[in-house]
Amino acid sequence: MASGPAVVVRAYAKVNLDLRILGERPDGYHEVRTILQTLRLHDTLTFAVARGPFAITCDDPEIPTGPSNLIWRAATLMARLRDGRARPPSGVRVRLVKRIPAQAGLGGGSADAAATLTALARLWKVDADLSCLARLASELGADVPFFLGTASAYGQGRGERLESLQLDVPWWIVVATPDVHVSTAWAYEHSAIPPHKGGPTLRESVTAHMGDPKRYLTLVRNDFEPLVLRTYPAIAAAKQSLYLGGAEFAQLSGSGSSVYGLFREEERARTALDALAGCRTSLTAPGFRPG
Repeated sequence: MASGPAVVVRAYAKVNLDLRILGERPDGYHEVRTILQTLRLHDTLTFAVARGPFAITCDDPEIPTGPSNLIWRAATLMARLRDGRARPPSGVRVRLVKRIPAQAGLGGGSADAAATLTALARLWKVDADLSCLARLASELGADVPFFLGTASAYGQGRGERLESLQLDVPWWIVVATPDVHVSTAWAYEHSAIPPHKGGPTLRESVTAHMGDPKRYLTLVRNDFEPLVLRTYPAIAAAKQSLYLGGAEFAQLSGSGSSVYGLFREEERARTALDALAGCRTSLTAPGFRPG
């Protein structure tokens, strides 16, 4: 198969620094409030011009590479934008180096989809500004628009209504992913929705107290966590291991299975990484922003 020009992009993972479920909406989705933060952990995608049908290859055999993959679906949307009509994408070969664990609450599939939109806009020279890409991204999933390049954001609605935040996160972020999978649909169905009091918004509170760890850490929570930790002992054990390693705070990301710990000191963070047996791990330095 002959190949031509290529575009290489990184798809960065995220954690939910806070996630609150406000209730079910008339459209069947749930109303949420969340704070999203980009991690250094990333997949790498290479898009090369090639003869023949659209194709995806991946170094992780468990990742589907057919039309159900969000990369494929994103490419289909970009082909529609380029050609003005709906038809399967063609003439591109994608190589995915997968480092973000799947079904782990880190947004790996969504990040890959967003990276596909930006890469194909470049490769195909499609005239698409950020607002256009964001509209396509929202068709693929509620959190996909976040991965178009925002380092930190406040999400409302289904998570798709985003406000960029200037968060100077002062901690080393250790992420641990046990070898279990949690269904997001199951988590929404079975999680108890706690009462939500009035007062300052989540966005205002987090922004105001990011530099005050003692205060900040009393504000954040994840409404999925009680159910998930109660049901999956391996996830609860990973969170406990982060605390034993010196984390100032540890919490579930998304609906899991990943948990993250916040550390003031790099040495403690790296020591905690070494102690997380049976988990896939990553480390993000304070103030990280995707390059």
